[in-house]
Amino acid sequence: MNKTNTDHPSLTHLSHGNTEYITTPSVDILEAFENSHPERNYKIILDCPEFTALCPITGQPDFGYITITYIADKLCIESKSLKLYLFSFRNHGTFHEEVINRILDDIVEKINPRQATVIGNFNPRGGIAINVEASYP
Repeated sequence: MNKTNTDHPSLTHLSHGNTEYITTPSVDILEAFENSHPERNYKIILDCPEFTALCPITGQPDFGYITITYIADKLCIESKSLKLYLFSFRNHGTFHEEVINRILDDIVEKINPRQATVIGNFNPRGGIAINVEASYP
């Protein structure tokens, strides 16, 4: 059933009956909605255990577990748009350090949170697991 989203018309991904998967990462994929409790500092924690990107050198897939924690100011990230945003990295070549910092930068650009941290725990390849953490401010 395809419902029209009249309460939050800016959330276009959430109201689609058919999901359109985007293949190029862009901050424009992310959507936001108003924080219903901007007077309060509270943490929003988003666990994304199935992150996939490609090694920019070998083209081999890299798998990771991404955790995004933030304290919203006026806006919150809409979760389906986040899913589509993270999915857009699936065929994108990027280093682990680069992708974690890019995710943080894009979230900060989209919602200007009071605080945010993005952690990526990547599965080992070649006997080494890489874990990256980036924070704002």
